[in-house]
Amino acid sequence: MRRADRLFEIIQFMRRQDLVRARDLSEALEVSERTIYRDIQDLITSGVPIEGEAGVGYVLKAGFDLPPLMFKEQEIEALVLGARIVQSWADPELAAAATDVIAKVEAVIPDRLRSYMANTALLAPSHHYMETISFDVADLRRALRSQLKVHFSYRNALAEPSERTVRPLCLAYFGPVWLLSAWCELRDDFRTFRLDRIDGFAVQADRFRLEAGKTLHDFLKRDQTWTRGYGAAPNT
Repeated sequence: MRRADRLFEIIQFMRRQDLVRARDLSEALEVSERTIYRDIQDLITSGVPIEGEAGVGYVLKAGFDLPPLMFKEQEIEALVLGARIVQSWADPELAAAATDVIAKVEAVIPDRLRSYMANTALLAPSHHYMETISFDVADLRRALRSQLKVHFSYRNALAEPSERTVRPLCLAYFGPVWLLSAWCELRDDFRTFRLDRIDGFAVQADRFRLEAGKTLHDFLKRDQTWTRGYGAAPNT
């Protein structure tokens, strides 16, 4: 690995973790700890905001970024495939955002990688079956971002109707359905809802606060199947 690439990888490690030890970096990059210490000192000298000390670990201060973008071939494949899946399976607004992401990346990477990106043979066909959703999922994503409650009518597996007001926590795709996991005020507990069984969807004006026992972290701790790559959704 070239030294410039190694310095870049050190920063990437620090961007992914809160605290990074020289020992971990030396093992991952297959160089000595002495080399890592020297590299980190050179990064600090060049203006990269790294804090820490030998034997304890290092932290990259928030707000630091690295222009221009640099990608390996495998990273481009991951980016393109992910964007194509979003284009194929997500709502129109998010699909358009995925297209914009690809265009922005293509504008800043070298010509060689731009050609590789355009010809990556990883596809996500648009001709597929997905249960029909009667409302704009972009509104639900907005509620997720802004911590806004949502209200809707819901039909369970037995077609029994109910009115729900929930705190949306996360969206997940279990082909061919999209699921919303939320804190349900009717049940006073976590519940997961199929989007194709929702009618009369409306985002409410009141913003909810994160409360202990009612957060996404609490939900994932309770239902370990989601953290293992999804599983059977809880009953609603």
